[in-house]
Amino acid sequence: MELKMHSLDGKESGKVTLSDSIFGLEPRADLIQRCVNWQLAKRQRGTHKTKGRSEINRTGKKMYAQKGTGGARHGPASAPQFRGGGKAFGPVVRSHASKLPKKVRALALKHALSAKAKDGGIIVLDTASLKNGKTTALSKNFEKLGLVNALIIDGAEIEANFLNAARNIPNIDVLPVQGINVYDILRRGKLVLTKAAIEALEARFK
Repeated sequence: MELKMHSLDGKESGKVTLSDSIFGLEPRADLIQRCVNWQLAKRQRGTHKTKGRSEINRTGKKMYAQKGTGGARHGPASAPQFRGGGKAFGPVVRSHASKLPKKVRALALKHALSAKAKDGGIIVLDTASLKNGKTTALSKNFEKLGLVNALIIDGAEIEANFLNAARNIPNIDVLPVQGINVYDILRRGKLVLTKAAIEALEARFK
């Protein structure tokens, strides 16, 4: 697959060939969904908690005599059926994370990249660098490129000026290539890859 490469000011600066083994697959929604669910589950804090009957600060004494009252047989008032009693089968602090094989994660990333390429949602930049870290200047460059909602992936390190300028622009995310993930690719309209990012991805999946 061949795409046009642009400079940050919106001008065409050549062409780049993308590997079909990474960007030319037929997207599988089931793999992408599995990876997104895994990412979101891992992010859940799992701090929700209610008190069980063993944690309620009430006496453990039997409420009244077993026989002779004409009513039901009850033990302590900390039982779940009473007001102020413990919660039966309530949530406890736990991790929601599950396991997903590395090969499945890698394949899901390839399919997410292929889905973006198939929809025409990939833009290639030669470099992502600014002379000064001014948000106004970068916003004008993004207007020329037609970027309103985008994920920008650079090489192993992001230039400080570019990062400082981009962090104040809404709906724009900037990540190094090692931070690329399926969820962030899908949640943004455009995927912007620098030449260094493409080379790193092709080396990673070689």
